[in-house]
Order: sequence, then structure tokens, then C-alpha cells
Amino acid sequence: MIDQAAPKTHAEANRQRKDVVLGEAVDEARLVRFVAGPDGVVVPDVARKLPGRGMWVASDRESVAAAVKKNAFSRSAKTKLAAPADLPDQVERLLAKRVLDGLGLARRSGGIISGYEKVLAALASGKTAWLIEAANGAEDGRRKVFSAARKAPNTPRILGMFTSDELGLALGGENVIHTALLTGRGTDRWTLDVERLSGFRPLMPPDWVVRQNEEP
Repeated sequence: MIDQAAPKTHAEANRQRKDVVLGEAVDEARLVRFVAGPDGVVVPDVARKLPGRGMWVASDRESVAAAVKKNAFSRSAKTKLAAPADLPDQVERLLAKRVLDGLGLARRSGGIISGYEKVLAALASGKTAWLIEAANGAEDGRRKVFSAARKAPNTPRILGMFTSDELGLALGGENVIHTALLTGRGTDRWTLDVERLSGFRPLMPPDWVVRQNEEP
């Protein structure tokens, strides 16, 4: 399954960092790390691997925009830094890429099931952690899959923020509409990345929230 530097200990999984906007300690899993680039420009470090002193902000569009507006990065670094106005958009793009890359890793390790009938079978097995539906898929098929998800032994979470083309590029297929991410090693880490991304775009189109509760 997915392995994107998952926390290895309870302490690592629950580490806290100071949010430079709030000035308070927050669970690291809910934050985005930033560093100062060589040219003094603030750079998002969503993978938390870039060298330099980290500056942490809550993983949502409003908080990152507030950090830019309030000059929070310069205050934290105690030196003048340039924070681009489009920094929230940069974070969103990087997190989206990370989530999609995680699906690609899961496919290569056998943790992804795609296709209508195969996804229905995966849901019935109770081993599906996430049901991933293309944002531009047909409503009829989606409603039937949602119905199967409600009846599953373990109800999966639902993700619908990517198009069929985006999922196809990540999974190496064409016309990818229905996908299941199976429970396994690395799923929790991938879920944290999805939750960070959800601060910048909704998990699914707003009208799905109502329709997923309708019977086919």
C-alpha cells in the first residue's frame, strides 16, 4: 500500500508545531510546513523534506492567506521574506499532486481497485477505506455505488475532487470513474494528506453531499 513517510511512533504521529498565524501549538498533521528559499521567497514544503527552519501554518486557504497578509513568515523567521500572493494556490496544487501520487503508489502495490463491478465487490468485502469517484462521472452510476457503500460492512469515506482524466493520469488508465482504495499500510498517511487538501478544496462537489444519501 501507500508509504509516504508515515509516522513510525505515537510521539511522531502526535507531534505539535507552533502555528505562525495563531501563535499556538497545533497537531503537526493539520499543518503545512514552509521554508525560506535561497532567494528569500517563502516556499511550501508539503512533504516536509526541504532544508531550513520550518514555519508552520494551518492547512486551509484562509490561514495561509492570513499568513501572507499579516507578514507572519517574516516575523517567524525574524528576517524579511517575500510571500507570494498565490501561496494558497501553490499549496493546493502541491497537496493535490501529493494525493494523486499517493494513489499511483497504491496502484503499484495492489491497493487500488478500479472499475464499476470490481469496486462493488471491494465495497462488499468491507476492505475499502476510501471510495474515490470521478467528479465528472455519470450521476446514475455514482448513486448506485454510493448505495453499495452505505450497505458495506465498513462504510468508506468518499473522495470526489478529481476528474476522470486526473485519476487516469495518476492510475495509468483511461476513463477512470469508480475507484476503491483498500485499507492497508500507508492509508492513514494518505488520509492525512487528503484532510490537509480539504482545507483548500471540498472533498466532493457540494451537491453530492445530498445525493449520496438518496436511494438509486
